[in-house]
Amino acid sequence: MGLFAKIKAGLKKTRESISSSIETMLHSFTSIDEELFEELEELLIMGDVGMPTAEKICGLLRQKVKEQGIKDPEQIYGLLQNIVADMLRGGQELELSTKPSVILVIGVNGVGKTTTIGKLAAMLNREGKKVILAAADTFRAAAIEQLEVWAERSHSPIIRQKEGSDPASVVFDAISAAKARGADVVICDTAGRLHNKKNLMDELAKINRVIARELPDASREVLLVLDAATGQNGVNQAREFKNAADITGIVLTKLDGTAKGGIVLAIRDELQMPVKFIGVGEQIDDLQPFDADEFARALFER
Repeated sequence: MGLFAKIKAGLKKTRESISSSIETMLHSFTSIDEELFEELEELLIMGDVGMPTAEKICGLLRQKVKEQGIKDPEQIYGLLQNIVADMLRGGQELELSTKPSVILVIGVNGVGKTTTIGKLAAMLNREGKKVILAAADTFRAAAIEQLEVWAERSHSPIIRQKEGSDPASVVFDAISAAKARGADVVICDTAGRLHNKKNLMDELAKINRVIARELPDASREVLLVLDAATGQNGVNQAREFKNAADITGIVLTKLDGTAKGGIVLAIRDELQMPVKFIGVGEQIDDLQPFDADEFARALFER
């Protein structure tokens, strides 16, 4: 299955929830009026786009309809696809220009954080990069063992200590190993507890101090992993984490199993965070770089 086909298949439930409903609604109108925009806004909100973003999309649509003198409701569907692509575009590329570069991965338990790290490592390995994994989520039971499984699957060495060790110490060891072995990227699995923001902030600050000291000029990405199925709760999680960490991008997992893919728009518009990767399946190659145009096309293709 090709890249677009995977994304389209992964967005099937979201497309049925949002796009099909919009298309059906547009068929019921013979002219473009305020009632049409109100119904469209409601459908977008029901698709987990969020009220502020839904209002913004409808505002942009009104403007384009007026500017282009559009009378046929059918034409709104194509305009909508273009507006969505424009809103999502920019910031998708990983900044990995130094050797080594560092990727910190955070997220609450159950969102697919460890799986994402394994898939990301496999992707970078396929691109010819040498990756080292750091098992710095040292407090969660079985987190280290889970990462070891994915290290093996992705053919990436792992740096670990015993459970309960200092996470910053694990990151220090991983950076030292990366320097000694000439690795390109260090991917750090970090804890993601929201119930105690101070502890999370303190832990991330300590890790960041180690990175700044050991690799002062290194490219650094901080990726937040969110479960697409949580919908607006995912947006709230992102908002909380944004206050605790300098997040550079989002990885949205389990997109293939939910109708709530509209949160991609809410995250981008409300929080000004780029979605960098999406998970569209269970296989090791099912983590895909996010492409705004492909996403919009897959969401609205009939």
